[in-house]
Amino acid sequence: MPRRAFTLIELLVVVAITAILIGILLPSLTHARQAARTTACGSRLQQIGVGLASYLSDYKESLPQARGPLPSGGESVIGALFAGKKGILPFYGIDTIGAERRPLNAYVSSRSISADAQGQVIEMPEFQSPVDRGCGNTGIPVPGLSETDSYYRFVGSSYTLNDHTLDGEEFATLVPMTPKGPGGRLPAVRDTTRTWVIGTHPIYNYQQDQDRESRWFSPGREQANLLYLDFHVRLRVEVPLGIVNTTRDYTFLP
Repeated sequence: MPRRAFTLIELLVVVAITAILIGILLPSLTHARQAARTTACGSRLQQIGVGLASYLSDYKESLPQARGPLPSGGESVIGALFAGKKGILPFYGIDTIGAERRPLNAYVSSRSISADAQGQVIEMPEFQSPVDRGCGNTGIPVPGLSETDSYYRFVGSSYTLNDHTLDGEEFATLVPMTPKGPGGRLPAVRDTTRTWVIGTHPIYNYQQDQDRESRWFSPGREQANLLYLDFHVRLRVEVPLGIVNTTRDYTFLP
């Protein structure tokens, strides 16, 4: 009795159908994976918000602030040092101030955070977003520093503090400017439901009118996940082109 076998045409039909199904399902799987990562990023922001509430209670309504050296001399509060780990950027204390000296860490992580020993970097995964893709333009025209694939690796955290406007670092927001320099208690805030306090780095994508090319969620749209001063979190908030400090969804300003 002859054995039944697939013909070449039947095999080609099966392969074609399989390819069509993969083409249909793959975008859906990619979208689902990105949605899961976005949600995980928002959950980490929510956890950061719980720690921030405790920090504000202990430090009399002052945001987590750490001072770093300025290239021109002296020191200033550096927003990127609010939490996270030691980064690789060789400016502002990013590559010298590690996890034990970044003030919010102890309020978010229950792990023991001791001083970096022999150059070993203490990792802080609580401040690494699963959607962190870095940026194509850091604004630093130095080989090896002009772009990065991870803000967590670059400055030590995927998240940043709202301490200055998009116009430049001389314009303070939630970290006040005093005669002695930036630092101190929160200013009076008009609407805590609209003023963001901690967010993913794409919120500063158009700082000083440069495009940092930090598109984490989709190639053609600039979006950010934000924690607001009333401690609610919003995901994939649209970031408009240019220097726009206030939109219908958020504001940098008190």
